[in-house]
Amino acid sequence: MNVVVCAKQIPDPAAPGELDPNTKTLKREGKLILDDSDAYGVEMGLQLADKAGGGEVTLVSMAPHDEVSGLRTALAMGAAKAILISDDALQGSDSLATAKVLAAAIKRAEPDLVLTATESTDGYTGLLPAQLAELLGWPSITFAKHIEVTDGKAKVQRQTEEGYDEVEAPLPAIVSVTAGVVEPRYPSFKGIMAAKNKPVDQVTVADLGLSADDVGWKGARQEITDVVPAEERKAGEIVEDEGDAHERIVQFLEQLKVI
Repeated sequence: MNVVVCAKQIPDPAAPGELDPNTKTLKREGKLILDDSDAYGVEMGLQLADKAGGGEVTLVSMAPHDEVSGLRTALAMGAAKAILISDDALQGSDSLATAKVLAAAIKRAEPDLVLTATESTDGYTGLLPAQLAELLGWPSITFAKHIEVTDGKAKVQRQTEEGYDEVEAPLPAIVSVTAGVVEPRYPSFKGIMAAKNKPVDQVTVADLGLSADDVGWKGARQEITDVVPAEERKAGEIVEDEGDAHERIVQFLEQLKVI
């Protein structure tokens, strides 16, 4: 079974983030790392390929400056190869443009299953899995906490507030996984050394048959007009009980229209 995992490479969250003063977007310069959210998809893909008795995991990523540091981490975990889309025309791409690019790259890989995170840790839109499914015309299952693949179907336990739903869909399908789906393995020294020689197919927007007008700032359907610091949290009110504390709390909750 061939599995594609969408692997986002992001600035290290341990380092202070910086905004470009001109575009008001996050600077993505220097070394990027594998998004922790996508490590779960990589691990799940490897386990599913093993259980199927054959197949491989292909990574698909969109990143600037031909950056592969995050991909090498996932390759060291056991992924077989990667497709990297790196093109100056992609700067400023919104979620839909990103989905168009990744969908075109996924078609090249011809997978049985595509795994994504529920959302990236540097964007938090949560839109990409559904957009990919719509563009590819494949079924989509979100918030998977357990996945099995049998008889050409993906059987998923889909996380809900009350527990989980049991859902299944024919392959190929798009499945977004939660952080608790598996425990990602640590790359071994042997895996790290092997990752240096694993193939990374680097392509451009034109290679995917897309127009530069459909991506980047030209194709974006949103515009960042301003970025301001979040308001400082105001100090709370301390209510000392002098026999009427319950009344004051009720009044406060009524003001918030909680009751």
